[in-house]
Amino acid sequence: MKEKKINKEEVRYIAHLARLELSKEEEEKFSRQLREILAYVDKLKEVDTRSVAPTSHVFTLKNIFRKDERKDSLPVEEVLRNAPQQRRTQFQVPRVIE
Repeated sequence: MKEKKINKEEVRYIAHLARLELSKEEEEKFSRQLREILAYVDKLKEVDTRSVAPTSHVFTLKNIFRKDERKDSLPVEEVLRNAPQQRRTQFQVPRVIE
């Protein structure tokens, strides 16, 4: 396949869209890197995948959640034992909204 050329002007345009400021050296570096990435993608396009079924995950997924069962809560005193500040039976935290 024909190699796609990414020039500095295209890199500048992409950087502008991403709100990035690039130096001249970075423009050159990213132009080269993007050319290499596109060349790699072109190489991948050569692989015959007709006999490979489409998948969203390589490995079979399995739900690992535990069964939802009702259990007793911890005692309030034990929960509040490590609280930096408490008031009555609640955690006391700094005010966020004034």
